[in-house]
Amino acid sequence: MDVYKITGENRLQGTIKVSGAKNSAVALIPASILANSPVTIGGIPEISDAWTLKALLEEIGGEVSFENGKMTIDPTDMIALPLPNGNVKKLRASYYLMGAMLGRFKKAVIGLPGGCFLGPRPIDQHIKGFEALGAKITNEHGAIYLRADELIGAKIYLDVASVGATINIMLAAVLAKGRTVIENAAKEPEIIDVATLLTNMGANIKGAGTSVIRIEGVEELHGTEHTIIPDRIEASTFLIMAAAVGDGITIDNVIPLHLEAIIAKLREMGVKIEIGEESIYVPKTDLSTLQAVDVKTLVYPGFPTDIQQPLAVLMSQAFGSSKVTDTIYTARFKHIDELRRMNADARVEGNTAIIKGPSKLHGSTVTATDLRAGAALVLAGLLAEGETEIHDIYHIERGYSSLIEKLRDLGADIRRETIMARVAETKE
Repeated sequence: MDVYKITGENRLQGTIKVSGAKNSAVALIPASILANSPVTIGGIPEISDAWTLKALLEEIGGEVSFENGKMTIDPTDMIALPLPNGNVKKLRASYYLMGAMLGRFKKAVIGLPGGCFLGPRPIDQHIKGFEALGAKITNEHGAIYLRADELIGAKIYLDVASVGATINIMLAAVLAKGRTVIENAAKEPEIIDVATLLTNMGANIKGAGTSVIRIEGVEELHGTEHTIIPDRIEASTFLIMAAAVGDGITIDNVIPLHLEAIIAKLREMGVKIEIGEESIYVPKTDLSTLQAVDVKTLVYPGFPTDIQQPLAVLMSQAFGSSKVTDTIYTARFKHIDELRRMNADARVEGNTAIIKGPSKLHGSTVTATDLRAGAALVLAGLLAEGETEIHDIYHIERGYSSLIEKLRDLGADIRRETIMARVAETKE
């Protein structure tokens, strides 16, 4: 079993580059299924989710090359093979194969998706959208069967502004007959990124990034070249790290507009932030002046749920009592128990975490329960006295590309080690 070992209290300095957006990549790669000639996407992060999607596209007959962050997908010979098991179970975003395959082949069989366990994340809005376009959908033996004679544009109102449902309906609608209108659409930058790719492929999409998206169906889509947007969650993680353990860190390859909510919250805590065109500089932060804040997660452009976990680590260093209320995923507080092992003063009440500071963190053996909880534990390990050993690091590597190399370049003492897994005793 592989773990991360971190010796904390090293100050970090230098420049760290943000990779392409994970939440864009996992939608852009399936979107290529809709083309009739090769699609090249640059800037894809070298994360396990990208490799899993590459394997899935190859399973249905795609020719895919992936090197140096550039993926070229030739979808010409793809066929509508069922994907009930295997790779499809490994990542949540495999549900984008539903919209893409339904759009191209008018049918698909996709196993119910996996990913981080963050409590119920139903795909009912996706299914509602597909049905509105004319698909018949059944759940048989743990797989979703989608079938349509033809797809016809429709007006679809989303009960919740879901990123996944917004993108999935776009994928299914671009080749449908007539006009589709998605109301109460999510507005995240990743949706604009997917719409940009589809538009470059010949789709007719208006309003991506607003709450109403209009799509006029077209006959066919062709190949194109596209470069992915930078990962705003990775950038935010590095901003928090720079505030916690930095002696002057530049975060490169960012779109500052995408980070406004987190920048505002860090400034409220007392962190100095200097914004450039495509980079952000965080000078050394005097932790003795850090102030507690209250955070409530909201859909974009509000404060992202993915960042409340890493921010909890910085909150443990601030004076006073900070509160985090997560309105998106109520199960997203498993990191609090792990931080308590490291001497953080924190507790959970309902959908709110209360973190009191400042606390001296101590190295410990902890477990990454999901992707962003893992990122929080890496930050805690960098801050803590002594050695921290993080288990279940595969969660972290689903979303952060070359994390160890990037942190070591700044001066962090972090390494990956293989240890003997402790065998759990099973009781008959």
